[in-house]
Amino acid sequence: MAATDSFDFSAKQKLMNKYIVIKKIGSGWEGEVYLIKERATGILRAAKFFFPRRNKENKTITFHAKKLNKLRECNSIIKYFTQETIDIDGTEITFLVSEFVQGENLRQFIKKQKAQKLDPYQGLHLLYSLAKALEEIHSKKEYHGDLHPSNIMVEKFGLSFKIKIYDMFHWGKVGADKYQQDIIDIIRIFYEAIGGSKTYATSPDYVKSICLGNKSNLIRKKFKTANELRTFLEDIDVSGTTAL
Repeated sequence: MAATDSFDFSAKQKLMNKYIVIKKIGSGWEGEVYLIKERATGILRAAKFFFPRRNKENKTITFHAKKLNKLRECNSIIKYFTQETIDIDGTEITFLVSEFVQGENLRQFIKKQKAQKLDPYQGLHLLYSLAKALEEIHSKKEYHGDLHPSNIMVEKFGLSFKIKIYDMFHWGKVGADKYQQDIIDIIRIFYEAIGGSKTYATSPDYVKSICLGNKSNLIRKKFKTANELRTFLEDIDVSGTTAL
């Protein structure tokens, strides 16, 4: 099995005499993510191992490390610790070590709910948490670029959602269009989380005042920044109308 295709580390496998593999917890285009344990402390961490073909000259991992470090004060971003390199069959494999967040991704969370969706009021709390997260990220002159339910982790849910966002994407230079695409993405996440097209027609007025028929041009016009979306949500009237 080529190291460039899949790592498939086994449980209890030692890495660099510093870490012990617990299990694989995710995989994607760039590489695989494992739950690991520090041998010296017993502390659980997450490690993302990058496929060499997706990480030529360590450019991809360097991008991720720098972006995560820049966003280290953002509460919604998984905290990055360090990067390491191991040798597999003569190939150097680099990985990022970050905090391990206990929870489940938003897609899994929604599937466990009644009728596999959130009620509109729950969805509103989710969207508010996402808007606050984007506000923090955008204030650092960064953006996410690829927001969807599978890269949003739900840590806790009660009066509000406690979330973590990961897998930042690189689309080039930061600009207003990138910020607004992030906003469109979280509104679409909200739209799908509460039932999407199956329930939209009968949704409360406040839902329609946010989703705007799921039309990107209308969303861009109404919510130019994450701050505008957040403040709009704070003033919303869940009885069916919104504050103007």
